[in-house]
Amino acid sequence: MFSDEIRTIQKLGVRYVVLQVLNFTQVIISGLMIWKALGIVTNTESPIVVVLSGSMEPAFYRGDLLFLMNPRNTPYVVGDITVYKVPGADIPIVHRVIETHTVGPLPTDQSLLTKGDNNRLDDLELYKGLRWLQRKNIIGKVHGFLPYVGYVTIAMNDFPQLKYALLGFLGLMALIQRES
Repeated sequence: MFSDEIRTIQKLGVRYVVLQVLNFTQVIISGLMIWKALGIVTNTESPIVVVLSGSMEPAFYRGDLLFLMNPRNTPYVVGDITVYKVPGADIPIVHRVIETHTVGPLPTDQSLLTKGDNNRLDDLELYKGLRWLQRKNIIGKVHGFLPYVGYVTIAMNDFPQLKYALLGFLGLMALIQRES
């Protein structure tokens, strides 16, 4: 069966393979453009994130997919669930605002203190030397979620072989798919 597909590709020639590679590339580039457009609309570098730990249970569980927005002129308030990243850390953290302080003339000039709902202590230890989070550390505020949808991402990060197998399979399917 697989050898039949290879013979079919060989019969169709180089032009067909190049066309399929270009179609596959177009799909990837379109996805990246949609991601960047979502980032611009939501004013955040990452409009969608996956919960990686149980620190926000029962509000969010590991594998939940979160939708973020970063309001431009609206201050954060106690109770908002934010996603932030501190300098030197690669993975964003999803925690709730437990304290705010205004540090300038604008309502958005503020410092924040956060804590996971399932944690006993606040996040000062996670800030890597910062005393408070600043607006520049905040990626966004949670505006919605889909439960457990992010487990696909977690599985691909935990098992890189799965990621490469899936990408290889998709690439192969793009090459052998026939246009009607």
